[in-house]
Amino acid sequence: MATQLNNFNKIQLKTGLPDILPGDTVKVHQKIKEQGGKERVQVFEGVVLARKHGKAISSTITVRRVLSGVGVERIFPLNSPVIKKIEVVKRGKTKRAKLYYLRSAKGRKARLKREEFKELVVPDEITEKQNSEPKKKTED
Repeated sequence: MATQLNNFNKIQLKTGLPDILPGDTVKVHQKIKEQGGKERVQVFEGVVLARKHGKAISSTITVRRVLSGVGVERIFPLNSPVIKKIEVVKRGKTKRAKLYYLRSAKGRKARLKREEFKELVVPDEITEKQNSEPKKKTED
């Protein structure tokens, strides 16, 4: 029974999820069913306060957003079929694993330091030009 459950969980795990850390600003695209059988995608953008359960099937993120002066938090299961896509907009530099202090922080204290994206995508054309240029001989 346990092996069947493990096999089912492996099938349900999503691949290609970005590395989401507390402090990141993310856009979560979620499928919503409306009346009449229609489906649409709703985007929720906010700061990740916590990530729980690691890389397991039950892993979740808590995302907080302030709308009209009211804080709204949602907990998203990462491997749910309802979650269509997750985009990391900005990286936040933090020293804590859980950022629950942002719930009561106001103004400047609610801001996080930003970290530059370290992933650099180099187009193929640039690397080909560098490789095809003849090397200059140095004359002594």
